[in-house]
Amino acid sequence: MSSPVGADPAVVGPYLASVLGDQRWREVSVELIAAGMSNLTYVVTPAGGAPEDAVILRRPPTGAVLATAHDMAREHRVISALGPTAVPVPRTLHLCTDTGVLGAPFYVMERVFGLHVVDRIPAGYADEPAERRAIGEGLVDVLADLHAVDPDAVGLGDFGRPEGFMARQVRRWTQQWEATRDRDRPGLDALAARLAQTVPATQRTGIVHGDFRLDNCLLDPDRPGGVRAVLDWEMSTLGDPLADLGMLHVYWPETGEGSVAGQSTVTALEGFPTRAEVAARYAERSGIDLTDLNWYVGFAYFKFAAIVAGIVARSAAGAMAGKDTAGYADRIDPCVERGRAALDHGVL
Repeated sequence: MSSPVGADPAVVGPYLASVLGDQRWREVSVELIAAGMSNLTYVVTPAGGAPEDAVILRRPPTGAVLATAHDMAREHRVISALGPTAVPVPRTLHLCTDTGVLGAPFYVMERVFGLHVVDRIPAGYADEPAERRAIGEGLVDVLADLHAVDPDAVGLGDFGRPEGFMARQVRRWTQQWEATRDRDRPGLDALAARLAQTVPATQRTGIVHGDFRLDNCLLDPDRPGGVRAVLDWEMSTLGDPLADLGMLHVYWPETGEGSVAGQSTVTALEGFPTRAEVAARYAERSGIDLTDLNWYVGFAYFKFAAIVAGIVARSAAGAMAGKDTAGYADRIDPCVERGRAALDHGVL
């Protein structure tokens, strides 16, 4: 029986059997999903069980992390709260805050079967441009639905501190960069300083995903444009919804463009909406003014650079559980240049 780092089947099985009240979980197989560079995600299947019997376990990386990062209780809380809303999320099953079990808090949720598109769309799915446009528009609509949720109405009124959110975000990711600095990068320092001096006023407060993009969603395998589940809520909070739209622009290469920082280029396929069309549909659905979107895109590239720097640092410390991070350091400077260009020249 395999024993992936961070989730020993001999521990996970009996624990699940106890908390779920079902002895079929006493013996399990555990598979580390090779996706994502932050929290670790495992498929847990009871002995003799079928794929549809499996559940998903999420836990932080096995190395040291920032105190506010990778908070399992927060991730579990936001997914549970969004369950009754229009936002598609998995059903949560259990939260464990006892670090004596796996060495860190973790939670368990249902396994949602959907299409996980990372680098390519599989043959036979969304072959037509109109279907690919539907995928893009579906993602935008889900994001607008998320930002339309009233945090108080779903019990998330205290999920964050929306006042001064973007200014704090600039400070937070500047501190993250400084804590994980791999070498001197004056361009990144200059971008951080410029963003801090030009923070726009927030128009609306809402639930912010923090890393909303195509490969953090599971698509409906039977209906291009449908989204079965939004995943990876580890950076979610209350704040400025345009932070999500800015980050979505970073992850949205257009036709004829390559990937400057390792992002998927699926959205460059014929049929996908352009970034301008994404912004227009979001504005129509949300009613939010996008005059300051350039700043949010500039911030998103800065944040992406800081995240990559953190991945590089954790990899160097041996805390990435077998993830391939070769070449990640080379992605930082292109992000800085794109962020500066967004502020200088605009994005729409």
